[in-house]
Amino acid sequence: MYEQQNFSSSGRILGCQPAKAPMKKLTKLEAVLWSIAFPGFPQLLAGEYVKGILFVGMEIIFNVISHFNMGIMLSFLGKTKKAAEIVDYQWLMFYPCLYMFAMWDAYKMALDGNEKYAYLPFVFSAYTVTIGLMYSPKVFIGFVFLGPIFTPMFFLLPGLAVGFILRALLLYFQKS
Repeated sequence: MYEQQNFSSSGRILGCQPAKAPMKKLTKLEAVLWSIAFPGFPQLLAGEYVKGILFVGMEIIFNVISHFNMGIMLSFLGKTKKAAEIVDYQWLMFYPCLYMFAMWDAYKMALDGNEKYAYLPFVFSAYTVTIGLMYSPKVFIGFVFLGPIFTPMFFLLPGLAVGFILRALLLYFQKS
């Protein structure tokens, strides 16, 4: 579908331009949940196609090369040692930062205004999940080996806590 453009100030016809599809405005929760499901989906839903395709493409590349999906499947089947053997840690180390950045970007896209320091929980989570991945070959709870999937998931919690606490402190002291 095309829409007719008006004349320019010099009187020349600007011609027909493709009609732009209206961009969907996502809520913050919707953006974060779609990003958890698959990084890049919120950007695609909002009409930010280049960014969305880039995030989806990077997600697929990192997943395939690092054998992340197989690691997830094995971990949920209780075969965490096998998961640790098959994942490529060098490639998997890129994943937490990509994942959290894509989620932050989706969240930021859904903001109505400026929420100061809203990025802190995302940033600290990227740090702590990456650290969790690095320590995952050595983390046991009792005799249970958590592996490269569940250990980083547990390390998400301290990252979120530090990010939210630091954000609250910064906002509190800025008011004073």
